[in-house]
Amino acid sequence: MKIIATITSLLVAVFTLNFTNKTSKTMGATSSIYDIEINSISGEPINLGDFKGKKILIVNTASECGFTGQYEDLEKLYKTYKDKLVVIGVPCNQFGGQEPGTFTEIKTFCEVNYGVTFLLTEKVDVKGENQHPLYAWLTKEEMNGVKSSSVKWNFQKYLIDENGAYIDYFYSMTKPMSSKITKYFE
Repeated sequence: MKIIATITSLLVAVFTLNFTNKTSKTMGATSSIYDIEINSISGEPINLGDFKGKKILIVNTASECGFTGQYEDLEKLYKTYKDKLVVIGVPCNQFGGQEPGTFTEIKTFCEVNYGVTFLLTEKVDVKGENQHPLYAWLTKEEMNGVKSSSVKWNFQKYLIDENGAYIDYFYSMTKPMSSKITKYFE
């Protein structure tokens, strides 16, 4: 009788462990992108929850990068799909020191040179010890529920669906108006 009870206990433990592992993977994200706090380039808090019902494209940006010209296509993408999409530019100075400007300088540069009207945030770290919580969520599977990645360079893009679920990411070489991205809005 004692052996049967021990075997039963072991089977229950194995089943419980196996079930827990499977459900944690299928349950998805451990936190919601809508709970993350970040400020606009002007210093006002951005409530990501305000964007429920639209896809969000988050892009780490820099004003002195070979990819800086993508600001133009990001603006075009935003204007073309603004009923379905929010574009958020996130200035970052971690790649070659290519975003050295102040908030005012960055904002002015984007508006004057590229006519940027989409949302820009404060300058943050997208990797490393001081990684902003937004980028922790974007790059860690245990948080976003889909996949892990690392930000390789400026203008890497992350796409979030209308319900705050992670869709995918695109390296800097993928242009904002690429069909790899626009297919999600058509």
